[in-house]
Amino acid sequence: MNWMLSDIVARLGGELVGEDRAVARVAPLERARRDEISFVASPKYRKQLAGCEAGALIVPAALAEAAAEGGRPLIVTPDAYLYFARLAQLFHPAPAPQAGVHPSATLAEGVRVGATSEIGARVVLGRDVVVGERCRLLPGVVVGDGTVIGDDVTLYPNVTVYHNCRIGSRVTIHSGAVIGADGFGFAPSRDGWVKIPQVGRVVIGDDVEIGANTTIDRGALDDTVIGQGAIIDNLVQIAHNVEVGARTAIAGCAGIAGSTKIGANVVIGGAVMMVGHISIADGTFIGGGTLVNKSIKTPDNYSSSYPLSTYKEWVSNAVHLRHLDALAKRVKSLERRLAAEQNQEESEQ
Repeated sequence: MNWMLSDIVARLGGELVGEDRAVARVAPLERARRDEISFVASPKYRKQLAGCEAGALIVPAALAEAAAEGGRPLIVTPDAYLYFARLAQLFHPAPAPQAGVHPSATLAEGVRVGATSEIGARVVLGRDVVVGERCRLLPGVVVGDGTVIGDDVTLYPNVTVYHNCRIGSRVTIHSGAVIGADGFGFAPSRDGWVKIPQVGRVVIGDDVEIGANTTIDRGALDDTVIGQGAIIDNLVQIAHNVEVGARTAIAGCAGIAGSTKIGANVVIGGAVMMVGHISIADGTFIGGGTLVNKSIKTPDNYSSSYPLSTYKEWVSNAVHLRHLDALAKRVKSLERRLAAEQNQEESEQ
């Protein structure tokens, strides 16, 4: 579908500079053609403008003059990257539900499904499940007894939602995700491990997106809670009784141990590991690969990744690290001796 630049501006805002023309799609800056539109979000990409053949560009005001060379039309906006995201949604709207229940789906007693929702092939809905309006439950989805799903929710193929969970409106959950499995709760005994029943729920707020093969465990007693507007990448593990604040972002392969409380607007990089029973302040940024072993009370940019090195370098450094405590004690001992000698010299003077 082609869009006139003037129609795009009428929908999304911004200022059209130059001629009005039709564009067919959004494309990367280095590969965009005359019938496509691209974007430049930062002045550091200014050099790439010279070889760009895009028919139009989305740019911030600071790049408007450089981007307009050759008479190319522009859409000028304060945040070009955000504008690009909204434009991409305009070109690629989410598929509309095909209302109805597939003949191979299984619906237990007491299920209620909105008239405008789509229930795909081999979907299984347990007893008393509620599905709102304009939802898409795609093939192989399983929803346990008593779970309630809001409006405009998409569950991609083979998502599993256990019993009694709550999913808000405008939520997207990608393939293979498991919502509401038992948390890892066991008590030790002389005869082995004794399982602690996990009787809480998973409660997911509105406007949340959850990536493929992510697992969010149900609470042991209280609920595991994912706040409104949170975004969670693929292959993330969120344990029982974790609370994730509104608009927090968690990148792939992160692991959050039980009863951790994460504030709002937190950014957690890939492969971050968090121990349990800690809290993270609102607005904190945690870099990829960081081990968080204590609470963060002051928002800041935190990171603890060890720099990449060759194996030979790593072994050499590891040898020194093994003796680091002894070295620190020697340094303190030398400092005390030096201070004593200085005090002696001063007293003799």
